[in-house]
Amino acid sequence: MKSRQLARLKAFSLTLMLPGMAGLIVAAMISGHYLETMPQWPAPLEMRTVPRNVHGTVIYQTAKEARNLDWIEFSSVGVFLAGLALGLTYLEQWGARQPLKVKDEDLIAEDSSR
Repeated sequence: MKSRQLARLKAFSLTLMLPGMAGLIVAAMISGHYLETMPQWPAPLEMRTVPRNVHGTVIYQTAKEARNLDWIEFSSVGVFLAGLALGLTYLEQWGARQPLKVKDEDLIAEDSSR
């Protein structure tokens, strides 16, 4: 892989990992908000019948709230893992290039000492 391709791979990896991590933080903040504001028992009149365990406490939310929070959590994990996979690919490719640079530098040093 060329240096330009490695730089793009690193940038794309970070472009995915950072929003993925931000999404996970947002999901945690929403869960904390739900813990403070949602009832801890079913409220059928409010359609809050879907249980969610938040830090060991069961709260009840609507089906739409559950779907939205699940979507945020799962998509954030997916985006983060995609960025992580690209980042690991970058590190593997970058690491594979390092011994080549060292060997080239050693050859140049040997040629100049002759």
